[in-house]
Amino acid sequence: MTAILGAGISGLAAGHYLRKKAASLPLTIYEASDRVGGWIRSERSAKDDFIFEAGPRTIRPKGPAAANTLELIEHLGLADHVYSISSSHTAARNRMIYAKGKLNLLPSSLGGLLKTVPPFTKPLYFAAFHDLLAGRSESPLQDESMYSFVNRRFGKEIADYAVSSMLCGICAGNAKEISVKFLMKELFEREQQHGGVIKGILKEALVNRNKKKPTTGTPLGKLAQRAKSENWSIYSLRGGLQTLPDTLATDLQSKGVSIVTGTKFEELKFDRDRILLRVDGKEHMLQHLVSSIPSYKLAKHVDLQHPALATTLRSIPFVDVCVINLQYQRADLLKQDGFGFLVPPIENLPILGVIFDSCCFDMQDSTVLTVMMGGAWFEQWFGKNPSEDQLLEVALTNVQKILGIDQRPDAYKVNLLRNCIPQYTVGHQQRVSAARDYIAEHKLPIALCGASYDGVGVNDVILSARNSVDTIFST
Repeated sequence: MTAILGAGISGLAAGHYLRKKAASLPLTIYEASDRVGGWIRSERSAKDDFIFEAGPRTIRPKGPAAANTLELIEHLGLADHVYSISSSHTAARNRMIYAKGKLNLLPSSLGGLLKTVPPFTKPLYFAAFHDLLAGRSESPLQDESMYSFVNRRFGKEIADYAVSSMLCGICAGNAKEISVKFLMKELFEREQQHGGVIKGILKEALVNRNKKKPTTGTPLGKLAQRAKSENWSIYSLRGGLQTLPDTLATDLQSKGVSIVTGTKFEELKFDRDRILLRVDGKEHMLQHLVSSIPSYKLAKHVDLQHPALATTLRSIPFVDVCVINLQYQRADLLKQDGFGFLVPPIENLPILGVIFDSCCFDMQDSTVLTVMMGGAWFEQWFGKNPSEDQLLEVALTNVQKILGIDQRPDAYKVNLLRNCIPQYTVGHQQRVSAARDYIAEHKLPIALCGASYDGVGVNDVILSARNSVDTIFST
């Protein structure tokens, strides 16, 4: 028997890939909550005219990990449910940051890089000159923070306003702590090897100029080809992103996979080449186990037998995030359409940003916003146990201050998500490698997947699941 811990999107995806590898393999997925989907959670209004997303709402369509997700969506028969936003759409072109007391539209074309765009005091192409003049780091670096790297190579303004706000949107994290080697590995390695990012790009371009592009690789599926030809910027699914885990769960159950929700995970014990798993008072002897639950939760259950592994798993920090959905029964409340805006930490405000959901998707005659708060600064702003009313008032105060919306929402939802996003702090790649190396060296029949290790995006965790299953069948 094989089991999976966690029925979030990564655990469900692991079930999908396990079933593809071994169609008759007895397989059970255990989930502690009463639902599937993990941090993906879509809630439709009673009249079905708007959707509140508590977690991810869009997926990016570019790159190998994205092609893998699109292949999964196509396999599940969801291609016709895709709601795509092209690169020419307002939501794709208009992305903003709130800085120096106002909303600032970020450049979306080459022309925008050639002129001074607030809040920057110089044209953004100056950042390239800064990199060319900065020279090589004094000594080789194994890793450093995103802020340190960007400040060294491209200047303080880019670090303060562009990269710091970007990380608020990606992982609710502090750029002064997040690993550049994990999130911008290629740029970091170019700088370490060639003495600069731009120099590295130019040298590699010259070397590769006369080389033929490799023809090997997995060909794009029909949906990925469509995304490329139609120039998608982002996409979601009609009915909300929850449609993906729900459909995936239904598909797995139709193929004999048992999905048990509301379970209590009590004990995990390694016994030679098997695992003894006790759930809800019942013991199961497993040949393989895939863990998609957060690393700190798994750490508690391996600590007794493998304290070194538990220590590594616990070293991956997580942050709390508050997501507040607001719906107004008016369609004309926003003065500037777009995807939304982010707030760089240098502005010292208690919100991370606001997503303009009704600009991205058809919400009929409503304005729907999602306010993101907390992250690396949650306790600093809100203490340990803020009330929902307190969090809501903070969100509404800042929506009024920044967007000029002074009316109360007609509907709202406060989602306080504890320990929901892992932080890939400096040295993250080494920590994850250490955990997986320990598992391999001790021949433990467990595979790790999910946001704790390989990226927080939907594409990342689905590919993480696929790779973890490949690891099981390669040993």
